[in-house]
Amino acid sequence: MIGIIGIVIIFAMVFGGYILAGGKMGIILKSLPFEMMMIGGAAVGAFAISNDGAAVKHTLKDLGKVFKGPKWKHDDYRDLLCLLFELIRIARSNPVTLEEHIENPTESDIFSKYPRIQADSTAVALICDTLRTGTMNYDDPHQVEEVLEKRLEEYAHHVGHTPHALQAVADALPALGIVAAVLGVIKTMGSIDQPPEILGKMIGGALVGTFLGVFLAYGFFGPFAARLTTVIDEELHFYKLIREVLVANLHRHAPNICIEVGRQNTPGHCRPSFSDLEEALKATKGAA
Repeated sequence: MIGIIGIVIIFAMVFGGYILAGGKMGIILKSLPFEMMMIGGAAVGAFAISNDGAAVKHTLKDLGKVFKGPKWKHDDYRDLLCLLFELIRIARSNPVTLEEHIENPTESDIFSKYPRIQADSTAVALICDTLRTGTMNYDDPHQVEEVLEKRLEEYAHHVGHTPHALQAVADALPALGIVAAVLGVIKTMGSIDQPPEILGKMIGGALVGTFLGVFLAYGFFGPFAARLTTVIDEELHFYKLIREVLVANLHRHAPNICIEVGRQNTPGHCRPSFSDLEEALKATKGAA
């Protein structure tokens, strides 16, 4: 909702100020379709050249996050801690039983309690792969933490491509606006024999290209890229939390301590309170 409000404010302040200052929308509206065709078409073409098909699809999908915000909410962090608590308890008491859950998480009754997490392949793979290394006696906390850190860095690089691609478009739009404006000037020079009032309108139409390029770059694509960077960074905390808890488990801390390490590493606005998490863990123990 806040994103939509921001867009409304941009249009209201820019064009409202222009009209109140005595500007006329007619010349802008007349030139807009052609300028948008040149600038927008060139931007789309440049974006397609610099990205493969998968990146284009991923970018279009990620644009929704500008308005929806991060995928993971307060309840998801609490559920993740409860899931990890259950898995750690089983790993400590019955490693053979644990294998049933980590080898086939889609059929696991533990993972099934938390469908949002179960549906996320990245979270499930991170949990299962790390716990699996423990069953293979690859349980040095420092080595596992280093492996997880590199894995998260690779994931962050992958998901960070979308804001990088959008920022590249934002950087190119002002120059593309100049290209459209220059074409408008060339057109105007071809009609230099026309009276001043006609030439004035033609020059004004040419300048719409410069305006449009800068407006789209700094009013939309730049802020979209910045917002996506923030959202992706926040979503990454969810996976970092898995690392913190499972590494604490490898240090052989008690399950409750491992979960408390995770709780304290949760972003403040998503962090469950100690009492709230304690109640959730008690319910988990009772169900077991």
